[in-house]
Amino acid sequence: MTATELHPVLSGSPYRGYVYAYPHKTAYRRLDPPRPLADAWAAEPRSGLFLYVHVPFCTMRCGFCNLFTTPNPNDPLVALYLDALRRQAEAVRDAIPDARFVRFAVGGGTPTYLDEAGLAAVFDVAERVMGADLHAIPVGIETSPDTITAGKVALLKARGVDRVSIGIQSFIESETAGCGRPQSRADVDAALSLLAGAGFPTLNVDLIYGLPGQTIETWRYSLRAALAYRPQELYLYPLYVRPLTGLGRSHKHWDDPRLACYRAGRGLLLAEGYEQVSMRMFRRAEGERRGVSPPCLPHYCCQEDGMVGLGCGARSYTRGLHYSLDYAVGPKGVKGIIADYLARDPAEFAAAEHGFVLHADEQRRRYLLQSILNADGLEAARYAVRFGTEPADDFPDLRTFAELGLLMYDAGRWRPTSAGLERSDALGPWFFSPTVRDLMAGYEPK
Repeated sequence: MTATELHPVLSGSPYRGYVYAYPHKTAYRRLDPPRPLADAWAAEPRSGLFLYVHVPFCTMRCGFCNLFTTPNPNDPLVALYLDALRRQAEAVRDAIPDARFVRFAVGGGTPTYLDEAGLAAVFDVAERVMGADLHAIPVGIETSPDTITAGKVALLKARGVDRVSIGIQSFIESETAGCGRPQSRADVDAALSLLAGAGFPTLNVDLIYGLPGQTIETWRYSLRAALAYRPQELYLYPLYVRPLTGLGRSHKHWDDPRLACYRAGRGLLLAEGYEQVSMRMFRRAEGERRGVSPPCLPHYCCQEDGMVGLGCGARSYTRGLHYSLDYAVGPKGVKGIIADYLARDPAEFAAAEHGFVLHADEQRRRYLLQSILNADGLEAARYAVRFGTEPADDFPDLRTFAELGLLMYDAGRWRPTSAGLERSDALGPWFFSPTVRDLMAGYEPK
C-alpha cells in the first residue's frame, strides 16, 4: 500500500467533525472552583474583542440541528430571557470595564424569532451596557425565511447591521421537509428578495448537502437558485446526523453523496466567480475578504483576539480559558439550562463555572486549527512571534500532510491545498490533543 492509502486522514471518511472552534464545547467541564471573570480577563488584551449574543429561540428545531435552542417559547419566557441577558451584560461589564469591542454578532437559535422590540433590546444591551459602537464596527445577525419581516429589516439597518446570514438549506420543499424543516418556496423567495433588496453590504446564504432524497442535480438546482439573488457569501454545509437530533433519532440508513455534492458545488461557485475561503465558505471574488479589515475598520484576528459571549449558548474565549454555560441538545436539558440562566444573580454571572483551561500546547493547537483550515493558511512568522517556536517543529505532521498533498508551504505560510480543503473535517480533528479527544468521547449527550 502507498502512504496515501495508509494514512487515516485520506483513507477514511472526509466527514469526521466540523472544527468551527477548538476545543469543542463537549470537551468543557465544570470549573472547580469557578473562575471570577475579572481574574480570567486580567492579563488578556481587551482592546479588540468580539462581542457575541446568543438568542436560544426559533420557530422549530430542524431535524439536523444540534444547536442550543428551544422552539416557540412563550412571551413571558422571552421577556425573562432578555431581562437576564441585561443582568448578565451588566455583571460582565463590571468585571471587564475596559473591554473594547471591534466586532458584534447575534446568533442562535434564530435571533429574528424576537419581535422588533426584542431585537431592539438586544442591540441596546450591546450599545448601552457593553459600550459597543455598532455603527463603527462590523455587525452580523442570523435569520430564517419564516422570521424576517420588512419591519425587522428596517430595524437591523437602523442599528448598524451590515451582514445578514439566512439559513435556506435547500430550495426544494421535499428536501427540507425530509430533514424536519418544512418551509415553502414562496416564503424562501420572499425573504431573499427582501434581504437582497435591502442593501446590506453582505448577504450570506447557508445551504446543506447530503440531505435525504437530495441528488447532485437537485443540489446544483439549489445553488443556482441561491445565485439568482447574488449573495456576497455562501456557506455550504455537509449534513451531519448527530445524537438527540430529529434525524439522529430516526435510525434511517444514510447514503453518503456528500463528497460528490461538495465537488459539484465548489466547481459551480468557482465558475461563477466566487473564491473559496474555507471548506464551507465561498465569497464573491470582487467582495472584501472576511476577516481582513479595510483601513477604516478596527482589526480582529480570531487566532489572537478574545470573545465575550452573552446568553445561554454563548461561549467566551480568552487565550487561557474558554467558558460558557453547560451544553445540551435535548428539550429537557435545554430547558433546565435556560431556567438556571434566568435565576442567576449578578455574582453568578460574574464567574465562569463551566469551561476548558488551555495550557501552552492547547493554545498552539487552537492557533493552528484556526489557521490551516482556511485558504489564507498559517503565517509561520506570526506564529513564531506568538509562541517562540516554528509551527512545523511543534507539529511535524504539517510536513507529512504536505507530502500527501493536503498542505503546502508557500511564501512563509502553511496553506491547505484544494485536496486539503476538501478533507478539512478529517484534517482538523487529526490535530486534537489526546486530552480533548478523551473529554469529547466521555461527554454524555443530554
